[in-house]
Amino acid sequence: MRRVLIPLGLPLAMRMPALWDVHSLRGETMGTTWSVKLVALPQYSLLQVRESIERVLDGIVAQMSTWIADSDISRFNRAAAGTWHELPAEFCEVLQYALTVSDDTDGAFDPAAGALVDLWGFGPEGQRAEPPSDAAINHARAQCGRLKLAGGRRALQPGDMRLDLSGVAKGFAVDCVAQQLDSLGITDHLVEIGGELRGSGLKPDGTPWWVALEGSQSGADRMPETVVALHGLSVATSGDTIRHFEVDGRRYSHTIDPRTGYPVSERIAAVTVLHRRCMCADALATALAVLGPEAGFEHAARHGIAARFIIRDSGGPQERTTPAYSAMLD
Repeated sequence: MRRVLIPLGLPLAMRMPALWDVHSLRGETMGTTWSVKLVALPQYSLLQVRESIERVLDGIVAQMSTWIADSDISRFNRAAAGTWHELPAEFCEVLQYALTVSDDTDGAFDPAAGALVDLWGFGPEGQRAEPPSDAAINHARAQCGRLKLAGGRRALQPGDMRLDLSGVAKGFAVDCVAQQLDSLGITDHLVEIGGELRGSGLKPDGTPWWVALEGSQSGADRMPETVVALHGLSVATSGDTIRHFEVDGRRYSHTIDPRTGYPVSERIAAVTVLHRRCMCADALATALAVLGPEAGFEHAARHGIAARFIIRDSGGPQERTTPAYSAMLD
């Protein structure tokens, strides 16, 4: 069984001249891979496009990667207590949106939860073989929720606070690559970084960029496959399929609740969000996963967020979709 999601306003298919092709580029960034599909003439030179994409991605990594010692975020995390730091405009744009999501969700999403991410073994310090102690968790949790911005570009390091943008930076990078392609006159494209995607325009045959949502494979006892037309639309999923560890039969997700200091409930298998901006889809998917299957769903429904929750149940995985998501089902 296959279900189809179609965004409102999708134009009727308009076939391009046969001489246009779909070109593919790919590479590595942010500890994962990136890929771009774009529509252009067969003889179009892709070297300039690749170099342009890599400049965009390298710039974001240099600002926001905690895995690089001399990045802007790493230097801020090491800074002395009580010092103010002027940060790059893009960095602050991401921080400001992250704080907006934090305020809207009562702290379920926190860009200053880096101490918890590291403690649970999902940061650059390496993986854990067992959960940390309650005392260590409480100490790391005390470092959260302390980010202060002033003047649009300045951030205060109160001491031992560690920023971590892993729940929003990939989505922001997808948006930036898409905008760069637009600036080059390439308006029909599909951008993907680590499973977060954004599509624009159409393929040469006049059809949109169709992608299958994560966690919706066909087969017995699995969720029906769902495909979405990414026409001016982004999709991001927060789940524990890849990044987790298990101890004594319990699964510990890489998604940490900064309010409690512990990974999110095992009941949440995945949360997918559809949004025009991939940065927003990325952060909202994480925040909804932290809020959980009940509070997260209520928050998404109340704010008109197109979201799908896959919940582990004794009878098998269950799907729950918000009205904004269901409205796109064809």
